[in-house]
Amino acid sequence: MMRELGLNFYRFSLSWSRLLPTSFPDKINEAGVQYYNNLIDEMLTYNIQPMITLYHWDLPQKLQEMGGWSNPHIVDWFGDYARTAFQIFGDRVKYWITINEPYQVCNMGYGDVLLAPILNIKGVAEYMCAKNLLLAHARAYHIYDEEFRSKQEGVIFISFSAQWYEPATENDTEAATEHNDFEWGQYTHPVFSVTGDFPPSMKKKIAAKSAAQGFPRSRLPEFTPEEIEYIRGSSDYFGLNHYLTFLVYRNESVYGYYESPSYGDDLETLIYQKNEWKIGGSGYTTYVPWGFYKLLTKIRKDYNNPPIIITENGFATYGGLNDDDRVTYYKGYINAMLDAIDDGSDVRAYTAWSFMDNFEWMNGYTERFGLYEVDFESPERTRTPRKSAFVYKQIVRTRELDWHYEPDTDLMTIDEGH
Repeated sequence: MMRELGLNFYRFSLSWSRLLPTSFPDKINEAGVQYYNNLIDEMLTYNIQPMITLYHWDLPQKLQEMGGWSNPHIVDWFGDYARTAFQIFGDRVKYWITINEPYQVCNMGYGDVLLAPILNIKGVAEYMCAKNLLLAHARAYHIYDEEFRSKQEGVIFISFSAQWYEPATENDTEAATEHNDFEWGQYTHPVFSVTGDFPPSMKKKIAAKSAAQGFPRSRLPEFTPEEIEYIRGSSDYFGLNHYLTFLVYRNESVYGYYESPSYGDDLETLIYQKNEWKIGGSGYTTYVPWGFYKLLTKIRKDYNNPPIIITENGFATYGGLNDDDRVTYYKGYINAMLDAIDDGSDVRAYTAWSFMDNFEWMNGYTERFGLYEVDFESPERTRTPRKSAFVYKQIVRTRELDWHYEPDTDLMTIDEGH
């Protein structure tokens, strides 16, 4: 399928438990190593670069039972795991992503019930997770930078989930700014800002709320000056996952709306989307390309135009090979990206999410993001290219968007020489 599409690179993740069955490097699963070696070597045979994500939400259960990302020892645990991966695969892998979507890991899994491990310890656990996760990312970055970069000549970065939050009215500009600060700025600001640390608006609001609630200190843990410097600049690229845009407002209805303490109560905003943004059957993804453009512009202006790799962007359906809505989505969002590039945004690569239908967490197999449709009912798990796969292949090959394309075949020709 990679060869059919003519891909230049393919992003996939390692399973921590598959590589280290005890969670630690005292035992390495050679069958797991061989599994990834086979994939990496076959890709390189066809000049398809592997882009590996070390952590895409599959924390070993043993580590979760010891506190997971709320345990500060995870900085060492993750560093040991990362070093093992660099040692085994780094001679061939030149693109490393430390952690995928820290907001989803911490805020949705530790402070809410939207993702595993569904701890739902609001206003406390997600902030503990955020600090430790950023330090763990930085640990992996420095290990690679100091021990492997000169020999392996690769790059390493972190991938953020950043949606765009637009003020609903002129009076909601501050609310939207703070929402962007809280939702993705809490993870990007420590890495890419000149000063490092959590965003000032976030520190101020959570400290004030914590004091009013009777806490002896802010529920947002502080970084030491040394930790701030350790994290700041610890990413060769700005990895960006983007799907959605929301309108943000703040009025009297928000006060008392959320549990206290909680992340939502700390932020004090409400969000919604317009009906006209909805295309296709899925309620998860909407079509707002201008939000993508505004997000890329803000990253350029706020962080001195860092080099960006779009590590996820895509559209969900409920199945079917004729996915015109997905084609519309990709054309619109890639065009918005190109507009940002014309304005000076330093975007180096673009990754569609996803290659084929997969397990979409709490949505199971109902939400289909794939360019290829997977028949989950068949023993063979057959995979068939959707219309969007043909279109995406044409975009990859020609770098052109302004054309109408109707596939006249359900087969694609593999380019053996790619």
